[in-house]
Amino acid sequence: MGKKLKFPIYAQIIAGLTAGVVLGIFSPEYAAVGGFLGTMFLRLLKMLIIPLIFSSIVMGVVSTASASSFGRLGLKTLIYYISTSLLAILTGQFFVNVLKPGVGTHLRAAAAVVPATGFSLKDIFLNMVPDNIFSAMANGKVLPVIFFALLAGFFIGVLNEKPRRTLTELMDAVYQLMMKITGFVILLAPVGIFGLIYKTVASTGAAVFGNLLFYFFTVLAGLLVHFFITLPLIFFLFTRRNPYRFMKRMLAPLVTAFSTSSSSATLPLTIETIEKKVGVSNRVAGFVLPLGATVNMDGTALYECVAVIFIAQAYGIHLTAAQQAVVVVTALLVSIGAAGIPMAGLVMMTVILKAVHLPLEGVGLIIAVDRFLDMFRTATNVFSDSTGARIIDFSEHRRAESASGPQLLK
Repeated sequence: MGKKLKFPIYAQIIAGLTAGVVLGIFSPEYAAVGGFLGTMFLRLLKMLIIPLIFSSIVMGVVSTASASSFGRLGLKTLIYYISTSLLAILTGQFFVNVLKPGVGTHLRAAAAVVPATGFSLKDIFLNMVPDNIFSAMANGKVLPVIFFALLAGFFIGVLNEKPRRTLTELMDAVYQLMMKITGFVILLAPVGIFGLIYKTVASTGAAVFGNLLFYFFTVLAGLLVHFFITLPLIFFLFTRRNPYRFMKRMLAPLVTAFSTSSSSATLPLTIETIEKKVGVSNRVAGFVLPLGATVNMDGTALYECVAVIFIAQAYGIHLTAAQQAVVVVTALLVSIGAAGIPMAGLVMMTVILKAVHLPLEGVGLIIAVDRFLDMFRTATNVFSDSTGARIIDFSEHRRAESASGPQLLK
């Protein structure tokens, strides 16, 4: 008997994406159908986010042997996220200063302007603590859910044996259930992504680029360097493994992130893929990835830095080295506060514009191509999260092996 042809999920997703582009260009009149399919797929994904984040983080923390190992895992995660975000911002700063896409452009701000958003570190910490955890879950507020899940996982671990075992088994059952539902939803990904891309291409087209083409490719150049060079290099330095083989295994969530422009919506697929295809432990994946989908935004941070300096160039405003340093630091901070939802980076950009006293109307200069760039930067965000999870898991395995070495010699 002949062997059945089996197309991996990432190949099916790419096929759906390609079909969406082709139909969006040549047959845009049925874009409403694509919009329905895409919206339904996004709603299915978002349905999974809160229960999956809660159960995976609780299980990740519960499976941590002690408070010290929990703290070690958190510290590694924090150092990785800050380091890669900073590298991404500096990459973007380099490209926008060398290529100067805003110099000599004659652009007018669009009428629609994103309103300014207040921001401070105090706001992040206040928003992390829910006044009602059920309200936070119902409204899809990820940071409070993560905070409560971290507390719940830690204190389940210090309960007496019977309640600890009961709650651990319950949360593990919830997590296994969510992974089963995730597997079902992933089967629909090619159709959902076809719909999302079909609607986007049909409604936006290519005419929006115009004078923004140079800016678009400046951001894209920075993202591609970070995606294909910086992150793989970091991966190789810490694991001594082939980063591009790892990238291939993560193709399904990367293409999904590209299509949905939402790292949070992609999270269920990211967790399933990195555990089943890469072999990262649930303890690490369940802790690192939900946190990364909320606070680790390499692509967003890079984009915000480039966009703000581009706006300054377009208005003929020279930013000093000190002002660009403010842009770098502020971009790092707001990327932590930006939610993993479409266009969050655009909203948070107003904070950076205010920090260096640039006109908020400048957002209107770039809003036409933001949807396309959002796709690329979201894929970068998800790849950074995945790379971090693999590096930290490798580090934890190495530490466990070195700790058990002396025992094996006995």
